[in-house]
Order: sequence, then C-alpha cells, then structure tokens
Amino acid sequence: MPDAYVDGKRIHYRDAGGSGPALLLFHAFPFDGRMWEGQMASLRGRFRVIAPDLSGSGRSSVPDDPASYGVDAWAEEGRAVLDACGVEKAIVGGCSMGGYVTFAFLRRYPERVEGLLLVDTRADADGEEARRGRVASQADVRAHGKGPFVERMRARLLSPSSAADPALVERVTALMDQPEAGIVGTLEALKNRPDAIPQLADVRVPTIVVVGADDVVTPPALSEAMHRAIAGSRLVVLPRAGHLANLEAPEAFDRALEFPGDRR
Repeated sequence: MPDAYVDGKRIHYRDAGGSGPALLLFHAFPFDGRMWEGQMASLRGRFRVIAPDLSGSGRSSVPDDPASYGVDAWAEEGRAVLDACGVEKAIVGGCSMGGYVTFAFLRRYPERVEGLLLVDTRADADGEEARRGRVASQADVRAHGKGPFVERMRARLLSPSSAADPALVERVTALMDQPEAGIVGTLEALKNRPDAIPQLADVRVPTIVVVGADDVVTPPALSEAMHRAIAGSRLVVLPRAGHLANLEAPEAFDRALEFPGDRR
C-alpha cells in the first residue's frame, strides 16, 4: 500500500481506486485508516475511498514531540495524500477527531472540497474541563502505558447493542492498538484545536452529518446544532449506533451517503 511524504513524515494511506467521486476519510482517535476498510469495500462502486493513517497512528510516522501534532498538520497530510493520488477535489470527511481534521482541511483548502461528511463529531473546541481531562490522560499513558486509557475509552464508544457483539468489540480493540507516543501527541492536538463553529455558516458544499443515536461522546444534540448551522445540510441519526457509526451500523451508514455524482 502506498505512502505520501510531507514535512519529513511518511503518511501511509489506502486507496480503493475506482472512477467515482473521491472520498477522503479521516479516522477517529485512537484509530487509524483501517476503520474505513468496510467502506472501502462496500462503496467501491460509488466512490473512490481514500483513507490515510494520520501521523501518530497506524503505519505512518510517529513524531516524538507532542507539540508537533495538530489538526492543521494532519490537514496537510490529507492534502499530500490527495496530491499523491492525483486527486484535485474530494468529498472530505471524518469520524470524531477526523471531523476536526475535516474542518482544518476546509479552512486551508476550500477549493479542494466538493462535499463534507461529518460523522460523530463536533465543531466546538475543548473547554477547560475537557482540556484538563486530556492532560490527565497524557500523564496516565506516560505513567502506566496505553492499556488503562484504551480500556476506559473503549467503554464509552459503543452502543449497548454493539458492546454485546464480541466480534465487533474485538475489531474495535484491535484498531485501538496505537503507539503510545502517538496517543500522547494526539491528545496534545485535540486539547489545542481551534473552535470551528464560526466556519459552519460559511459552508457552501453539500454536507451530510451522521451520528449514532446512542453516541455519548458527541451526543446527537451536537450534530443537530451543526446541521442547523450548515445551510442545506442533511442530518442522519443511526439507531443502535454509538460513537463509531460506520463500524456499528455499516449498511445504514453507507445508505446515508448521498452526494452529487454518487453512482448509487
């Protein structure tokens, strides 16, 4: 599988190929581009799905300095991946943290965005309580390794019905096996990300907002607020799904993706 290079970092990515509209998907935390493998297979006849491992995760470079992590740096990685794929414009989207990177990409490269997909995410920046929680998590990972942090986080990600599916729990657990330096660096980026709420009223491309009905990390009310703020957007609430809608309700998730040029 191919790599792109930006600012001295190697960025691994997956490209499903095909001739449909390009769909650049940024992953959640602490995951990597493998979380979109189901969509790469199921959507191949409709979209050209491209899924990078953002730096700090998967098979991409893992910088040691937490200060080098940020949503703008990840957006640059997405741009480098599109360039490597020879793609000028794409529908850009992401789940959770991937949504924050999507907003950064839109700020930096609006001319390369022909649609937005916002999945189980939010537009506002961390408040003080959330920032303190990120700092505490960084200290915990440094002191005790990633195991306790990942266990606590996984317990909040899935809906009750998803958590009762052993195969899905095993898959999610495997996807969360990320480098500790990357987890600490990503937490640094998340606590320092900018507020994207002012961007919402200026969005002028087709936008779909997807959220699991049982999402307790970014509850549906946050997606409803984004939907109201983005003119012409469409909101899809998926029953029996939590914070990982594409993994928990993949068929319903795929049906929700209706963009111009879709070869459904």
